[in-house]
Amino acid sequence: MKSHELAYHLPEALIARHPLAERSASRLLVVTEPCAHETIVGLAARLEPGTVLVVNDTRVIKARLFGHRVGSLGRVEVLLVRMLDATHWQALAKSSKPLRVGSAIAIEAGSSPCLVTVEAERDAEGLLTVRIDADEPIDRLLECHGHVPLPPYLGRADEASDDERYQTVYARVPGAVAAPTAGLHFDEALLATLRAKGVEVVTVTLHVGPGTFRPVSVEDLQDHRMHAESFAVPEATAAAISDARKRGSSVVAVGTTVVRALESAYRPGSPGLVEPTRADTRLLIQPGYSFAVVDALVTNFHLPHSTLLALVFAFGGQARIQAAYAEAIERNYRFYSYGDAMFIPSCVLRGPR
Repeated sequence: MKSHELAYHLPEALIARHPLAERSASRLLVVTEPCAHETIVGLAARLEPGTVLVVNDTRVIKARLFGHRVGSLGRVEVLLVRMLDATHWQALAKSSKPLRVGSAIAIEAGSSPCLVTVEAERDAEGLLTVRIDADEPIDRLLECHGHVPLPPYLGRADEASDDERYQTVYARVPGAVAAPTAGLHFDEALLATLRAKGVEVVTVTLHVGPGTFRPVSVEDLQDHRMHAESFAVPEATAAAISDARKRGSSVVAVGTTVVRALESAYRPGSPGLVEPTRADTRLLIQPGYSFAVVDALVTNFHLPHSTLLALVFAFGGQARIQAAYAEAIERNYRFYSYGDAMFIPSCVLRGPR
């Protein structure tokens, strides 16, 4: 796929910079012929009893820290991306001058001193290795003094309400630095309605990293270096999918992160099945990919020039999704992380089942 095929124009006014008052008030564009326009609660009527709905239970951590370089007033922003051990992390950093090995940043943490020291320069993904020295556990430090790592396109600082709303109601496993945004539309009432209908809700964990926002900068998407994200598919989810296949029920993914986790855990030679897995994935999905596990997809509207948009093109068909995006823009849908959702009832290309 060529990068220019991932371009589209979005009016600035359609970027959802804040969430709606109620999660389940989000609109839902259903990619049918013609497209249907509902709210997210309408999803319950579209899923049959026995459907397996797979959600991502990762929890966003307050991974953004602010401070200054020791010995100067130079302001530094540090985004912790992945924990390596109790004191070491991979991180991104913004500063007026380049950070070198040995650079030390004093973090704004009230009366609790915290020092971040660069121990290794940027790797191929632009990540530094840093050591954190603090008087309190890192999870407490982040919860008390960290900031919600909102996507840059929101163009604002995090607010108190983001602590709750940039988090799914089923978030359980800390580790993400971006929310699995398709799940932000689900509240406890909608989940209860789905379960009462006989929909089985199961989980995977994929810790969303900042690479999800990295635009495709190469002409051919095949040359794009895909970011790594850690994921886990538990035994209970693998078993639920196996049972669904036996009875002929569908597997519905809530978000592109779930798609990547399930397709990465696909068991070759076993149509439609996954195996319990804990690993990293760099899976790049673009048009031409044959989906082996996922039957239908709930997803948000994604950035142009993004691998997420390429995945949705692959799942729903490029022309079909482009038409749906055009209709969403015409009807003033809200876009991106705090925006509305779409439901693609079936994928275009499927591998052997």
